[in-house]
Amino acid sequence: MLTPVSTDHLPVRRLFDTPIHAIDMSEVIELARHSIDARRRLLIGVVNAAKLVNMRKSALLRESVLSSDIVLADGMSVVWACRLLRRPLRGRVAGINLMYELLDLADRAGLRVYCLGATQEVADTVAQRIGETYPGVQLAGYRNGYFEPDEEAGIVAAIRAARPDILFVAMSPPKKEKFLARWTDELDVPVCHGVGGSFDVMAGKVKRAPRVMQRIGLEWLYRLLQEPRRLAGRYFVTNTLFLWMLLGELVPGTKRRASPAAK
Repeated sequence: MLTPVSTDHLPVRRLFDTPIHAIDMSEVIELARHSIDARRRLLIGVVNAAKLVNMRKSALLRESVLSSDIVLADGMSVVWACRLLRRPLRGRVAGINLMYELLDLADRAGLRVYCLGATQEVADTVAQRIGETYPGVQLAGYRNGYFEPDEEAGIVAAIRAARPDILFVAMSPPKKEKFLARWTDELDVPVCHGVGGSFDVMAGKVKRAPRVMQRIGLEWLYRLLQEPRRLAGRYFVTNTLFLWMLLGELVPGTKRRASPAAK
């Protein structure tokens, strides 16, 4: 079991009782590099509007996210909310961008990487893309993210035996958060990062929003336009609840009513 890396020196802002680290991408990569060199654990958590809403509804998801060694703002709505509340962050650290930066680090340093998640077809393509784009990476192993709970211990044992420096877990929330919270100590991997649907993007199955939409915080709109039937209802509910929760922080006396869990 690896000892967690020290994060006491890092600035923290609180949003909806969730601590979010006010650091930028370069600081995260430096922390990851130090964790690998020192063989210390760095479990990375990321939050966006939807996850913060769901953390109010699910105590298990909240506990899983808060078990992370650092929590980063994956969505621009989180950055804007903190700015509005005068608790400014250093900016957004998108989970998919962090995955690519960690692959760059692994490429330069010849680090071992394990990929867990997505379908087998996507996992195969991601392994191929890593080999082509990041030739310095040692791919310690990979497998799809479809398995039963009673298979988890065996998967964890296989990852531990592969001795990766970095583990990417590409599963949808809350599955990836719960998996990492449950197994991080047994995995014995210095850097663990839940990357959600990033493998689908890397494999070319899903197209990412143009950079201009990413910069102005409209990446969610691009995804909505691609899958309106699947995402419209979800975005309407979570975005509305997020704004209501923010109102609870802004207006004294409304905080209790703003919490979905307060009913």
